[in-house]
Parts: sequence; C-alpha cells; structure tokens
Amino acid sequence: MTASTRSTVLSLYMRVFRIARTWQAQSGVKSDTDTEREYVVQEARTLFRQNQQLTDQESIKKCLEECEARIEIALHYRNPYPRATYLPPLGLATQKGRKLRAQQRLRKQAKPIYLQSHDDT
Repeated sequence: MTASTRSTVLSLYMRVFRIARTWQAQSGVKSDTDTEREYVVQEARTLFRQNQQLTDQESIKKCLEECEARIEIALHYRNPYPRATYLPPLGLATQKGRKLRAQQRLRKQAKPIYLQSHDDT
C-alpha cells in the first residue's frame, strides 16, 4: 500500500466515525439513534479489519468506492443500513438459455457496488 492510499483509507475511516458521532436517526427517537450509531461503528470496524490485509491496488480501490457509495447513500436517505436489491432467480437472460453457472455470474456482475462486501442471503 502506498502512502497516499494509506492516507486515503485512514481519512475515510475517520470520516465514517465522524459521521457516526453526529448521526441522528430519521425517526428522532434516541434509542434508534443509538442503535444506528452503533451499527455504523461496528460495520466500519468489521469491514476495515476484514480488508486490512489487501495489497492489490484494484481491490483496495473497489473497497474505497464501496465505502464512498455507502456513505453517500446513507447520508442521502438518512438510513445507515445497505439498501436491499432483489433479482428473481433465473431472472437474468443469458445468450444461450438459462444455465445455472451463467446465472450466478450475471447475478454477481449485477450486484451494486455498495453491497460488494455482503454475502448473498
């Protein structure tokens, strides 16, 4: 990791914690605010620790883009939780019929950037 990449990651990490410190729930209820603040802090710690061993510049760039996207979506919608997406099973058309392996590849490609770190459930 280069020095500029390291400083970018650290500034983004601190930005997330600043947002968490000043976060206000949309409902205005103190318990909701506390729950959402705790979620933001735990999610940031988990994902940054999970990715701290990355050395490939492309994967680091993707993680930074995901973090930026999640921050912008959370601030815009006033909801810190990732927005759900729904793709029906075998709903993406392939060129030659609907093969399972091709469907899995298409589903992975269709996953929004802000959900890249989350497993399919």
